[in-house]
Amino acid sequence: MQDKVPRMSQTGRFRPLYILSIISASVISVGSGITPSFPAQASSAGFLNRCGWIDNPTPANWWLTDRDGEWVIGAQGGHQAEGDLPEFPNNSQYWVKTNGNYGYGCACLMMRANPNDKQVIQIKSGRALPLSKCRLDPALKAR
Repeated sequence: MQDKVPRMSQTGRFRPLYILSIISASVISVGSGITPSFPAQASSAGFLNRCGWIDNPTPANWWLTDRDGEWVIGAQGGHQAEGDLPEFPNNSQYWVKTNGNYGYGCACLMMRANPNDKQVIQIKSGRALPLSKCRLDPALKAR
């Protein structure tokens, strides 16, 4: 699926709202490594940047829990989102093993989801974050 290119106004310049969105997203994410406890930031193609806990308790079962709730990425024998999750470094600063190599980590995903059933449709990109980023976010449940 190809991303939509931002539209230009009749004067040939990008729309001010699009530029404001880019500036806002840049200011929010600079230096923090995680989107603060604000609503998810939307992109022009319907993707949202969501940050929070990524759980993988058993094979093919994945979900993201952020300030807005739990988003199902994949369920064994059922729904699986398109795209790839980020690679998590194999150390205790990024991943907690709870069942063999299965467990949880902290990450930001640029994703599209159905807001009604909270199923992730597609992951455009993602990055693993140190567990401390999610532990310090007051909008997320402590772990």
